[in-house]
Amino acid sequence: MEQYDRLRALAEQLSMRGVKLTGLLGVATPDASETIACQPRPEDGDRLWFWASDGTPIAEADDEHLDDTVLLILGHLNRRAEEAAVVSS
Repeated sequence: MEQYDRLRALAEQLSMRGVKLTGLLGVATPDASETIACQPRPEDGDRLWFWASDGTPIAEADDEHLDDTVLLILGHLNRRAEEAAVVSS
């Protein structure tokens, strides 16, 4: 259950910054979306980490890294939106 608690804390932080939540694991801006998971990271002693849908680790899922995680996800969503805009041009 700790994984869901960490995802809920992340979701609350993203929601306060205007990121639409499409579900507990989904986040979206008007131009991009991502699914975030919270899973143990074996190479880090099985501590919980947030992961992007492509399997990329984002940050450790603890209170100390929560603000950094929010910024990393927002940056990721902005890059995806920019890439989509270039492709559709």
